[in-house]
Amino acid sequence: MGYNPGMIEPHAPVAVYPGSFDPFHEGHVAIVDRATRIFPNVVVGILQNAGKDALFSPAERAEMVREIYQNNPAVEVRAFSGLLVNFLQEIDATIIIRGMRAVSDFEYEFQMALMNRRLYPEVETVFLTPKEEYLYLSSRLVREVVALGGDVDGLVPDPVRDRLEERYRKVTHPPTR
Repeated sequence: MGYNPGMIEPHAPVAVYPGSFDPFHEGHVAIVDRATRIFPNVVVGILQNAGKDALFSPAERAEMVREIYQNNPAVEVRAFSGLLVNFLQEIDATIIIRGMRAVSDFEYEFQMALMNRRLYPEVETVFLTPKEEYLYLSSRLVREVVALGGDVDGLVPDPVRDRLEERYRKVTHPPTR
């Protein structure tokens, strides 16, 4: 039985694209788009990382990503904390999707893939690349551009841009009493 968009196959593999996604940008969108062409079920797993000073809460990040994919039944958005492999086992997923922008990403991603396989032997990691025009893009860079008053139109989806602008407007121009 072939894949029919809009119909989740009950025994189809579930792929998880994990990350902090603070914020979710067009490079991430490109990875999800590629992943959904390969896997009928893709979960965007938003990591609740207490070690990072996040701009948006996991709930805010999940809400933005859900808004982006609200009309795509192949994409589910869930927040998680702790080990990725525990999350994978919880949702019965065996595939990890990771974005690879440059050779500099390889060593870290390769180490993580091997550790995840050690912890959960059934897991496979699939590396995907974003569109070439987003190879340089990172969440950190997006945050810096917005914080300095730059325009990120075309670098992030509209729901994310709106939230970024609102967040930084509050920081740089707090309401007066």
